[in-house]
Order: sequence, then C-alpha cells, then structure tokens
Amino acid sequence: MIRRVVPDVVSNQNLLTLPKTATVEQAAVCMAERHVRSVLVVDEDRLVGVFTGTDLIERVIAVGKGPQATVLSDVMSASPETIAPDRPAIEALRIMQAGGFRHLPVVHKNKLVGVLSRRDFIREEEDEIDLEEKLWEEM
Repeated sequence: MIRRVVPDVVSNQNLLTLPKTATVEQAAVCMAERHVRSVLVVDEDRLVGVFTGTDLIERVIAVGKGPQATVLSDVMSASPETIAPDRPAIEALRIMQAGGFRHLPVVHKNKLVGVLSRRDFIREEEDEIDLEEKLWEEM
C-alpha cells in the first residue's frame, strides 16, 4: 500500500485566495475563471475561511442574498479545519470524510501552503477509507 504524505498530494499549487471583504460575485467570477470550486478566504496572510460552490448555492442564492452586495465573511465557512503538511495523506482524507467536506486547507506555522480536494486522492486511499467505514459499521 502506498503511504503518501500531504506534500505528495499538494505541490506547486496556485491558490485562489481572496480577502474576507471580497464579494460573492468576485469569488464566483474567480472560481469560474480558474475552474475551481472553492476560494480560500484570508485576512492579510491568515486563513479565516473557505467559500465553496455549495456555500454559493445554500448561503447566498437559496436565501435570496445578492452576490454583488454580500461579502465572503458573511457566508464563508469560518475557521475551517486544516491539516499540517507533514501528516499522512490518508489522515487528510479521514478528516474530510468525518467532516463531510471536500476541501481541506494545508497550513504550516499559521501560513497557508495548499489545499486538498477529494479529487486529489488516488483510488487506493479511497478504498482504504471505505474499508475503515465498513469495519466501524460492523463493530
């Protein structure tokens, strides 16, 4: 079994970050241009939240907020769970699975260094998580 660490999964990323004062419209445009489904929201250099396509649907459009007037700090997932770069990749996948989210920021010494997506994982890691869940269900 391959045992990758987080840097094996995230390397040479061009992260999409926006300030917490950016509008949802600005975030949506950037996400579309970059073909990504999340924005890392920062206050200066510190990660303060994550804004995703799901947030856009559920916290903006579905409740009738205007994307031009709504700022990210009002609709982001604040204080997101993170992982350090020295952790095993499978641990990141476990965190995402347990939390029910698809993106996990990678932070080292309070500095944002990357973001993991469920799509970054290989089938072998996904199979290991499925097996773990099955074993827990049987206990």
